[in-house]
Amino acid sequence: MPSLETPRLILSPFSFDDAPAVQRLAGDFAIADTTATIPHPYPDGAAESWIASTASLWLVQQTLALAIRRKEDGALLGAISLFDILPEHRAELGYWIGKPFWGEGYASEAGHAILEFGFTQLKLQRIHAEHLVRNPASGRVMAKIGLKQEGILRQHAIKWGKLEDVVCWGILREEVL
Repeated sequence: MPSLETPRLILSPFSFDDAPAVQRLAGDFAIADTTATIPHPYPDGAAESWIASTASLWLVQQTLALAIRRKEDGALLGAISLFDILPEHRAELGYWIGKPFWGEGYASEAGHAILEFGFTQLKLQRIHAEHLVRNPASGRVMAKIGLKQEGILRQHAIKWGKLEDVVCWGILREEVL
């Protein structure tokens, strides 16, 4: 699996040593509340299972999931991924940042790096992302890294048993390179 570097961050594969931090950070209700698949409470063993799946999903070029680590001390800040990869065509971007690290620009910095990797190394033509309408902070990250809002899918997601509208974003290779 690749590792990517930015001025403040290292995006690298997860290790099983990361499991307690993943469970603690991703298991925060504020993270689970605004993501499609992160459960709350975060079950014991789920972080280990997810980490175990990341290498095999990358081997078949389906998903690239990387830990976002602060370069200065190696602290795990969150995760960023390209998933549902269709080689040399498209992928979906996903990310989460642990609540103690919100507002520091880490998601945008990691987002720029993974977009560059997707377009230059994976030869993707399009990267898209989505967020719940009630999570405008995620939309601000998407705008900062160059994605364009493409529309709203009404009642597209179900979170906590409630239908939710989803904002769709995308960026094309020629808009970056």
